[in-house]
Amino acid sequence: MKNGLLLLNGVLLLAVAVLFYLHFSSARKADPVNVIAPAKTASTNFRIAYFEMDSIENAFSMVKDVKAELGKREDAMNSELTRMERDYRAKAAQYQAQAQQGMNQTQSEMAQREMMQTQQAMQGRKQQMEQEYQDFQMRKLKDVRTKIEDFLKAYNRNNTYSYIVSYEPGLFYYKDTAYNITADVIKGLNSEYTKKK
Repeated sequence: MKNGLLLLNGVLLLAVAVLFYLHFSSARKADPVNVIAPAKTASTNFRIAYFEMDSIENAFSMVKDVKAELGKREDAMNSELTRMERDYRAKAAQYQAQAQQGMNQTQSEMAQREMMQTQQAMQGRKQQMEQEYQDFQMRKLKDVRTKIEDFLKAYNRNNTYSYIVSYEPGLFYYKDTAYNITADVIKGLNSEYTKKK
């Protein structure tokens, strides 16, 4: 889902950049009588900076901490699911042993009912844990994204760049490394993160 959103954002950004380029680069043939002088813009420099998202993911301490926290949560979830399944199998084996020794009809029906209820409870708990994990993951990823966006706003407070985009392979076919701000972004993000940590 994250990659899909990033890809969609990248495609939309690329489309806007292409439209912007086509709009301002096409030579217009205007009627000489109706020529209007273009308005002066605040800045004639249009720059797009970029940073390598995979480098941010590998070097930003907050991302590393989030990945570690997600890993711990996933391990705890898997551990609980494994324990529940082991208990279920042990209970099934116990009832099977009792059935071989001789259970009456009522005991057999009660055992089947209890096993079905246990299985439903396991499935419900599994769904609940997966939902909690996904919610937690989305919150943490949003926190990371917000942190990067806030840093980039502060980084570009002097309006050096018109756009700052994250580079992902396969989305852009050419990049000028003169506008690569990855090292600055990593250094700044880690510096801010360690201060607040």
